[in-house]
Amino acid sequence: MMKMSGNVMVGQSGGPTAVINSSLVGVYKTAKDLGASIVYGMLNGVQGLLNERYVDLSEHIQSDLDIELLKRTPSSFLGSCRFKLPEPEIGNQIFQQIFKTLEKLDVRYFFYIGGNDSMDTIKKLSDYAEMIQSSICFMGVPKTIDNDLDITDHTPGFGSAAKYIASITKEIIRDGLVYDLDSVTIIEIMGRNAGWLAGAAALAKGEDCEGPDMIFLPEVEFDMDQFIEKVRKLQETKRSVVIAVSEGIRLADGRYVAELGTELGAEDAFGHKILTGAATYLSREISRRIGCKSRAIEFNTLQRCASHIVSRVDITEAFQVGGAAVKAAMEGETGKMVILKRVSEDPYICVTDTFDVHKIANVEKKVPRNWINEAGDFVTEEFEHYVRPLIQAELTPMMVDGLPRHLTLKDKAHGK
Repeated sequence: MMKMSGNVMVGQSGGPTAVINSSLVGVYKTAKDLGASIVYGMLNGVQGLLNERYVDLSEHIQSDLDIELLKRTPSSFLGSCRFKLPEPEIGNQIFQQIFKTLEKLDVRYFFYIGGNDSMDTIKKLSDYAEMIQSSICFMGVPKTIDNDLDITDHTPGFGSAAKYIASITKEIIRDGLVYDLDSVTIIEIMGRNAGWLAGAAALAKGEDCEGPDMIFLPEVEFDMDQFIEKVRKLQETKRSVVIAVSEGIRLADGRYVAELGTELGAEDAFGHKILTGAATYLSREISRRIGCKSRAIEFNTLQRCASHIVSRVDITEAFQVGGAAVKAAMEGETGKMVILKRVSEDPYICVTDTFDVHKIANVEKKVPRNWINEAGDFVTEEFEHYVRPLIQAELTPMMVDGLPRHLTLKDKAHGK
């Protein structure tokens, strides 16, 4: 059986998910099983690597129990960053520093677990490697709760976030029926330009729950006056109205609804404004213009860290894409991202493949317009059919003293 030569470097980047560490385990375990001498983990992504901050993962993952704990641990075990590499060119000091460190550590395989911006990093590193004729293989491992990576059927992390969103939406709807009072609840869900997460609120509908009354996604222009009128009509027949909105819903003139209530905060390294406040603004407008009780609930980071309610399908696929990246790199592939391909609907089956990262990086996959109803205030059955298999089954946390136990990184970092 062919074995890996040299060492491995793996990192995590961007916002975490409830299953991102399962992909890390997939890379680590597969690489070790295939004979890799050392699997290094860069601390805080390429930004940490530039400061030569890395660990030997075997010093931190020492047993099968550690592997199972890490699969169930939220956040990014190695830390994260939002660091934008410049365009690659011979002589650039940033690239020279990265490759100098990789060569010093005899790294032959480099894996980056992340979303769109992380795939941009893999694209640039693989391009630079080609420029200098380096034999290091660079592979992207998909991750993002936003589900906005192109080509792949879906991204690991999305299924568990969707499961959380649908579950909590269902509980909020139940809670709203307690009092015999008219009320409106606006749920704000992550999603800057793509509404996959907000659309998942529709899954709350079932035999024991009527689901949210409206869902608004960034893919459709938001009209404030029409919104208020729809709420007013709903209140004529319902005492409790629950509405889900993406944080990135925009008016016809391009402004985020979140901008109407407050000035948006700073931008990250990739130029993304930090969005928050759409639900709060809409709730205030409802109270002011309709005169009823209204509240706003922001799910915020809860969507990506709720490891107590992960989807087993999601955590399994997260592990699989990590392992698939290692196997592809060992066979000489580079400048690629692992993708998931849905080959069967019933039963649901997805397989892994690889695809040129240059055709994925910086391309956002949005909810198809025909998966949103004509009125633009709900998703269709096709959308629900697409998402539902991704939330199936559970992986119970390992409980200690009544609370989930997590694996934490020991302070043994090399470098500065």
